[in-house]
Amino acid sequence: MMSNETKWDVFEELLDAYDDAKSSDGNLHPTQELLDYDDRYANALPDNLPVIPMKIGNFIKQSVYEDVTLQEALECAQDKQFGVGRWTSAHSEIFARAWLLGAWRVKETGEVVKLEAEK
Repeated sequence: MMSNETKWDVFEELLDAYDDAKSSDGNLHPTQELLDYDDRYANALPDNLPVIPMKIGNFIKQSVYEDVTLQEALECAQDKQFGVGRWTSAHSEIFARAWLLGAWRVKETGEVVKLEAEK
């Protein structure tokens, strides 16, 4: 199941579910819904995702699609035709973290992007 929720998103929902369960009858009984939070939390993205410009994210997506390595992507980024060299040079650690996580937050929109796993 592909999810773009962060660990904090799951935690907040769990708190809401806990409050609902607590107020329903005063007795807390683990329900399957509450037990499922364990798996959701384990599968959720980290809260401190790298924040990168949309153009950089598109470059990462295209590079991954073309099955290039991180090193090849960093080298290709210096080609003026892509227009991402200056940013990747100045933020290579952020670029590499987004690449390795396969997930990031888009600077312009705040959207969480997660690359789909290979099938």
